[in-house]
Amino acid sequence: MSATQTDGAYRQMGVYEEVLHKIQSDYVTEPNVQKVTTGALHGLLESLDTDSAYLTPSEYALYLAHQHEGVSQVGLNVSKRFGYASVISVVPGSPADHESIHDGDIIESIEGQSTREISVAMLRLMLEGKPGTSVTIGVVRPQRQEPDQITLTRTAVLPPAMDEEQYENSTILYLKPIVLTHERVDAIIARLKEMQKDGNKKVLLDLRDVAGGDDHQAFRLANAFLQSGTIATLQGQTIPEQKFTADPSKYITSAPLVVLVNHGTAGPAELVAGAILDNKRGDLVGDRTFGEGAVQKTINLPDGAALLLTVANYESPSGKKIEDQAIVPNVVVAESIDEILAEEGESTPAEEKAAGHTDDQLNKALDILKQKSA
Repeated sequence: MSATQTDGAYRQMGVYEEVLHKIQSDYVTEPNVQKVTTGALHGLLESLDTDSAYLTPSEYALYLAHQHEGVSQVGLNVSKRFGYASVISVVPGSPADHESIHDGDIIESIEGQSTREISVAMLRLMLEGKPGTSVTIGVVRPQRQEPDQITLTRTAVLPPAMDEEQYENSTILYLKPIVLTHERVDAIIARLKEMQKDGNKKVLLDLRDVAGGDDHQAFRLANAFLQSGTIATLQGQTIPEQKFTADPSKYITSAPLVVLVNHGTAGPAELVAGAILDNKRGDLVGDRTFGEGAVQKTINLPDGAALLLTVANYESPSGKKIEDQAIVPNVVVAESIDEILAEEGESTPAEEKAAGHTDDQLNKALDILKQKSA
């Protein structure tokens, strides 16, 4: 930080001290100074970005305990948008999925507490708990004046198996990993290697509603399609720029490729999508992704509290910050009503087609692949 910035920060501290003094001397009742200060610290961190947070000693103790308890969930991946909790994606077959909660839905409250007052870290904790316990959330629905109060029972939520289909007389291999874990990426890589033996194949990678996983696994998956080039860049004020590039030895296939994305595509999946698009390796079809591409650091404080502070952001190969700008497909296709109805039925693409549902994004991706030469 420069000397000018430091001087400015100390001046602001003086302003804070004056404001606190006025609250103590002139507020309608004698305030709880500790509560006021805690609120100020919460606001200070959350004003930086949606993922940074101040955790009080009690909140941090709970945060640490939950990391090692293997607690049950309701199947919601959440962040914050417009001040309130927003659903990034819903795990298929989970309690949240059974209640027809969708990505993009706004959670206005958890157990009666407004989500505007809760950090992202604590939001995620409040949705977790012991198996069989319940949590009530207020979900904002279109054309409803009041949020729907929905009670979800926590359970062990496991991602479904990877979805695999064959289209166009088995010339198009459709893969939907659901989550980007080491095991799932291993499975995709193995399937791509098998596909190489068949010849005359094309690949449709469905990353819609893929929000969980690991950044390193995203790099592995992107590298399977990229022989060279930048996959992503990570940088921050105190972190030297790290450029993640494709390793030619881990490249697998040059098969024509289309990637499906939507508002539920977040985090690691966005790294894959951005790498494919910016390296012109394939087409992206669907909606703008969620926009989650930051790295947090936990900083312990002397009183037992902690800061969860964003210290670096991922950028796509073209230099777009994923956290701010997300990934925009080169072929934008809005999600159709029939597609939403099909999601509620937990059906596979083949079952949706048989039932007469129309998945406009999938159909557009298939049309593009049909025109590509294998």
